Amino acid sequence: MAGHSKWANIKRQKARVDAVKGKTFTQLSRAIIVAARNGVPDPAGNFQLRTAIEKAKAAGIPNENIERAIAKGAGTYEDSANLEEIRYEGYGPGGVAILIEALTDNRNRTAADLRAAFSKNGGNLGETGCVSWMFERKGVALVSGEVDEDELLEASLEGGAQSYEISEDEHGQSAAAIAEIGNLEALTQVLKEKGFVVDEVELRWIPNNTVEITDPELARSLLKLIDALESLDDVQNATANFEMSDRLMAMNFA
Repeated sequence: MAGHSKWANIKRQKARVDAVKGKTFTQLSRAIIVAARNGVPDPAGNFQLRTAIEKAKAAGIPNENIERAIAKGAGTYEDSANLEEIRYEGYGPGGVAILIEALTDNRNRTAADLRAAFSKNGGNLGETGCVSWMFERKGVALVSGEVDEDELLEASLEGGAQSYEISEDEHGQSAAAIAEIGNLEALTQVLKEKGFVVDEVELRWIPNNTVEITDPELARSLLKLIDALESLDDVQNATANFEMSDRLMAMNFA
């Protein structure tokens, strides 16, 4: 049950992006649109939508913006753009696989922006299916604070998690419980009932295998590429299958 370092590595990538830019109002609002489109436009009956709204409120997005995003997802907002969810795939320096989730009203613009970001940073935008087979879509519940591993194991088993990981950095200890998407809400509820502080829940692509990066120049190129991709408003998430030490990651914060 105890996990490998796959989530911890994604966490470091996410921390890097958050430190450089953070999620924009546009990206958070679009996450609400996607969630409302994929289920009922009522947060009480849509766990993904409820989670997206919580993230938006935590970032300070006004309630009227949130309501407008829900209406756009439900198709009831009269000026609603025709947004489509598209998954892009490509390779970064060193053959690292990168999976990108985008929400766009102009797929030609998005593809051109992504192609430019890849080419300027030593990567290539690939064809559909070229790297997606290396990833699995999972639900992740993020837990903060001191974590007793035995208690986390018990709660993870009871909540139907497939694995869990505990990590530590300069901000303290944290953990992630990983489950099939359909089990994520039940897992989150069990964790909360057991007294764990669940900071965030999300759907993520988790790599089945990783590429170890030890060369500082290659690390710098990869992180620049991830930054460039995540800085695009149409991009919701960019996940790569590289593994990099905390020391090397910290050297490349800029």
